[in-house]
Amino acid sequence: MESFRASLGHLTATGMRARVYCEDFLFPRVHRTMAELWWIYSKPVPADGRELWTLFLQCSCITAVIGGLFYNWMFASLEYSWHLSVAMAISFSLLLLLTLFLVHPARCVFTMIMPTLGTKQGRKLLFSTCIMIAVVNITPNIISNIKTILQVIQCICKNSSDSLLNSTALLQKVSWEFGDAVQEATHSIYKPMNGHFRFSLLQNSSLIYQKMHLAGEKISREFLSVEALVKDSVRVANRLAAGFFMLYLCFESTWYLKNYLTNIRFDNFYITKKLERLAIDRRAAHLLVGSSKKLIRPTGLKLSREEVVLCLVQAMLVTVALMLMLVLVAMDHFAFSMADTAVRKAAQFSAVPVTLSIKYKAEIGIMPFLYKLFWRPSEALLLSDFNRTYHHHLIFSSARCRISPPGPPNPSVLLVVGLLFCILYGSAFLEPFARRLCRGIAASFFQGCEEKRVLHLFRKLARRHSREQNSAKGALDGQGDGWMADTTAQASATGSRI
Repeated sequence: MESFRASLGHLTATGMRARVYCEDFLFPRVHRTMAELWWIYSKPVPADGRELWTLFLQCSCITAVIGGLFYNWMFASLEYSWHLSVAMAISFSLLLLLTLFLVHPARCVFTMIMPTLGTKQGRKLLFSTCIMIAVVNITPNIISNIKTILQVIQCICKNSSDSLLNSTALLQKVSWEFGDAVQEATHSIYKPMNGHFRFSLLQNSSLIYQKMHLAGEKISREFLSVEALVKDSVRVANRLAAGFFMLYLCFESTWYLKNYLTNIRFDNFYITKKLERLAIDRRAAHLLVGSSKKLIRPTGLKLSREEVVLCLVQAMLVTVALMLMLVLVAMDHFAFSMADTAVRKAAQFSAVPVTLSIKYKAEIGIMPFLYKLFWRPSEALLLSDFNRTYHHHLIFSSARCRISPPGPPNPSVLLVVGLLFCILYGSAFLEPFARRLCRGIAASFFQGCEEKRVLHLFRKLARRHSREQNSAKGALDGQGDGWMADTTAQASATGSRI
């Protein structure tokens, strides 16, 4: 017990020392390092050679990561060839490295693209990815299950026709035996008759099999062509949409930066640290307290009414897309269920017994009119009595049929699509915070412009506060003048009565 307490105390002391080390040394040092790296990255021009090499290393690391993601996006999602994906990724990485290292506004625009992925354009890219995953993985499985159902139908038709063709041999035997019975019955008559039936038997059944095989192959080719057409069309549409959305991401970031630099009132309603310091320096901190309902802290979780409505609308749009995707997933499960049921029921088909019974009785009457004259029952001479039963079985399924097994839905595809839609819902509610992050990035890259915007917002708050004070003072003066007028009128009335 004593050793356990000693070891527990030793672990507690070690944990406390590690906590103190992290809080007093590690975390502040990491924070200072990250702040210094961000300061170098967001500066227009490096101050010395150390900052220049640091900026180059930062741009190189960012370019390597983005180049790898770009290659994976082109090769795995957009399904470009390996050589084209590698060539495009290398070219894009080199161009991006030069642009980030040399052009300061382009570096700001590229940095704002990252939080812009959490906005509407980023959701469009994710929608495009979901559609591509569904078309490449779910649609072929649906078509494969439909082909399995058609193979079952083809197998049933082929075996049933084969069984019917085999029944013609039985019909020939029946007709021949029945013809013999008829001929024996009429053999003693003056004019003999040929009692055999003329029955045409189709001996070449391979012609029917060939036609059925050709029909099945034609249906398979049509399904393959439709599947290839759908996949190619969606692949091309997805590539065009992905390229358009990527260009629009760059355009939206550029548009935001342009409005941020040229329009001093654009997206300028945040209580930043610079605004707080300016209000404290001007001894006007009460301006921020009185305007807290109209201004938002960029690091807080408070959302304005417009932002809440926008989030709800975007969530509804994501829900509509989710419903459409669920319809496609339900079609996949339904096709698999139908194909699996068809295969199992076809394997359980039993042979259908067919019974053919023929009853033939031939009699001849001897002078029946004499029996009628004497009111006696007529007597007949039995010539033939044919009563036979023939059995046959119709077979609808066979183990020789080539039926591909039904393909179950891929759970990994459903998991990936579900995760993407979780990200979509998260981005729908995080869009206001992504926009605030864009404003913070622009402010760190262009600090001189941010100071002008803060000064403009402070003056706007000061003017609003002065107008409110003047209106309140005017209201008080109006109330005072009214009270004096009432007092004078009362005094005049009293004097007149006296």
